[in-house]
Amino acid sequence: MESLTIGQVAKLAGVGVETIRFYERQGLLPKPPRAASGYRRYTRDAVARLRFIARAKELLFTLDEIKHLLAIHDDPAGTRAEVRAWTDQKAEVIDRQAQALLAAREALARLRGRASGTARRAAARSCSPSR
Repeated sequence: MESLTIGQVAKLAGVGVETIRFYERQGLLPKPPRAASGYRRYTRDAVARLRFIARAKELLFTLDEIKHLLAIHDDPAGTRAEVRAWTDQKAEVIDRQAQALLAAREALARLRGRASGTARRAAARSCSPSR
């Protein structure tokens, strides 16, 4: 089985070495065995796992949610139905967040429309000499 250094894994997965160490500390990536030289020796599975984590982050999963998805994957009794349920739940959360963001955007547009030109008139009034 091919073994890779942490630098090789980082390059293949498109992440930094410190990111790999962080994921190990967080329990997202198993700590690899060490060679006689003391260097960590990774397999290609680590690269695939790191790519999965990166993709899940792009899909707005939190690290805790990713950890849960990985636990389902690692569990021989884990099912695709469980993964589908988690992804459906995440999609619902994102839908609610998107609706809230759109509502905020619309509120900002209304505020901007009401403020249009008002600031100049108010500033002009405050600068004009009193009678």
